[in-house]
Amino acid sequence: MLLPFLQEGRIEAGCDEAGRGCLAGPVFAAAVVTGADFDCPEINDSKQLSARQRYRLRAEIEKHALAWAVGSASPDEIDKINILNAALLAMHRAVLHLKLSPDYLLIDGNRYRRPSQLPMCKISANADDFAKIEPIPVSCFVKGDGRFVSIAAASILAKTYRDDYMLNLHRQYPQYAWNKNQGYPTAEHRRAIADYGISPFHRKTFRLLPVEQQLSLF
Repeated sequence: MLLPFLQEGRIEAGCDEAGRGCLAGPVFAAAVVTGADFDCPEINDSKQLSARQRYRLRAEIEKHALAWAVGSASPDEIDKINILNAALLAMHRAVLHLKLSPDYLLIDGNRYRRPSQLPMCKISANADDFAKIEPIPVSCFVKGDGRFVSIAAASILAKTYRDDYMLNLHRQYPQYAWNKNQGYPTAEHRRAIADYGISPFHRKTFRLLPVEQQLSLF
């Protein structure tokens, strides 16, 4: 059973991202406030679920969570500020659009930077809005999507919304098979890049790196 909260009685938003290790497409993030009464025992880390389970659970999350939101950062933003900063930018965008202001953030992973530490937040047209979430306290949890319901729910939303986005892109660029690889560096995807070159949605800074080297940059 995943934990319903870190501390009972406060509004906690679980946050997670999807698409960090990809060669193409945006990175997506979600923030979810499940609340202490949220009851959906099937929710788990999105990587442990089938696509059918994820989409069914997405509907449950959107219906029963106290608040949820999804944000993204584009391939251009990833190239400008690096993938870690872009993933956190997407996360801040998700938190910013929650209909309920959280008292606390539960972050999957071991890295966090406040909006003031991200260049895109400081120069954004939404800089004043980002400032509102600056003081929210945070705890990071390695494999948090396997520990807390809210983070697991966020992982499901981030994954499914990104998959939807990549499926739409696949219709424009079917040669890369994004309907199957979602932009990840599969052998088929790499062969397509070798044959056709890159698309406007490829991340130029990472396109030729093995995924192990990409992950080492974090």
